[in-house]
Amino acid sequence: MKRILLCLTLLLAACGSTVTEPTVTPVDVNAVQTSVVQTIVADATRTAEALPSNTPEPTLAPIETFTPEPTVPPTPAGTPTLSTCDDAAFVADVSVPDGTQLTPGQEFIKTWKVRNTGSCTWTTGYVLVWSYGDNRMNGQSTALPNDVPPGTEVDISINLQAPTTPGTYNGYWILRNNNGFTFGQRLSVIIVVP
Repeated sequence: MKRILLCLTLLLAACGSTVTEPTVTPVDVNAVQTSVVQTIVADATRTAEALPSNTPEPTLAPIETFTPEPTVPPTPAGTPTLSTCDDAAFVADVSVPDGTQLTPGQEFIKTWKVRNTGSCTWTTGYVLVWSYGDNRMNGQSTALPNDVPPGTEVDISINLQAPTTPGTYNGYWILRNNNGFTFGQRLSVIIVVP
């Protein structure tokens, strides 16, 4: 350190400047060495923390996966659900297939062919009822026309009326047994009013 100060002093003197003798404060060599060692230890510690560890990662227990149930269209609140012996499957649209265009306010009869896929005979106490949709199309609940034994098919019809405002309208109907339980596939009516 003294050599550096001496060199600086000589350089300044050679340039013609007047230089006053600097005051040199004695340095505590032990304090400087301690500070240097502490800095090196701190840097080494940070470097060691950044390096990958040879310690194996803890093994996690397998996580149980959730498989969602298939979604089912909503049933209005308070509507009883499936009876064990009653079940129904849609077979075909007999009249007014989905997507049919109708004039505003036009009256029509929608007919579905439905199969009794349950183990109980449907009686005339069974009724086709409104389930959900954006328009009921003035439809009313309709009783089955005759008894339907298991494994057989029946045509079920309801009287409807197209809305007077242009748009696409849908309604879903479902069978209800004589105990008030709904069952089977919902039957759709989807029309277009141009």
